[in-house]
Amino acid sequence: MNEEGFQYFLWCMSVLALIVFVALYFVKAGYGMFRTSSWGISVGNKLGWVLMEAPVFVVMFWLWTKSGVGRSVPVYVFFLLFQLHYLQRSFIFPFLMRGHNRMPIAILLMGVVFNVLNGLMQAGGLFYFVPEGKYDGDWAYFLQPHAWLGMVLFFVGMGVNLHSDHVIRHLRKPGDTRHYLPGRGMYRYVTSANYFGELVEWIGFALLTASPAAWVFVWWTAANLVPRANAIYHRYEAEFGKIVGNRKRIIPFIY
Repeated sequence: MNEEGFQYFLWCMSVLALIVFVALYFVKAGYGMFRTSSWGISVGNKLGWVLMEAPVFVVMFWLWTKSGVGRSVPVYVFFLLFQLHYLQRSFIFPFLMRGHNRMPIAILLMGVVFNVLNGLMQAGGLFYFVPEGKYDGDWAYFLQPHAWLGMVLFFVGMGVNLHSDHVIRHLRKPGDTRHYLPGRGMYRYVTSANYFGELVEWIGFALLTASPAAWVFVWWTAANLVPRANAIYHRYEAEFGKIVGNRKRIIPFIY
């Protein structure tokens, strides 16, 4: 792929994200609380999450080794941050999950396809199709306002995401099958605090890297998570009624 082809790839991914964004307001992705038998054959949640998320970790690592950028700063830092997220998401998060939920193979396969494409997209934007001189300056790069702001948002978003996942995991005591409305941390403001954290995290990454590919990933993250947060909000409203209160869906005080 040449640079012109890569730009075309980014545009195609952006348009596809728009289609997904609209579609998910009409069709609830059938995993988690929205899984139904109509989604067909399924696998255990732990295995499903590993198989779905690991490909982007592997693709990104493989393309980094082939790129020749090595440990040059700041690109190596970008690479490590990206891999840090997916190390947790692929190989730690699944084994912290409780319960015996299942993931439809259809969802798993769609996730694999996206993650492979995203690995190609992020590696292209950071390692292969970078304007000359964009990432010069070694550690001085991180003194630029967009870089340090992006770094702060990345870790704040990651912290919110991890804490929110912790809250969800500990809503029930062993043996309890009742449903609860999460109310700690950012769940005091939104019903999908984990999604809010992930969105902030990738906005931070896009600011930090100033990469068009990273911004396309932000758009994909929103396209997937905003409609699902809307569906979760309405599910909680139907189940808990007025207890939901003034919480928003995914962006505090806004939506």
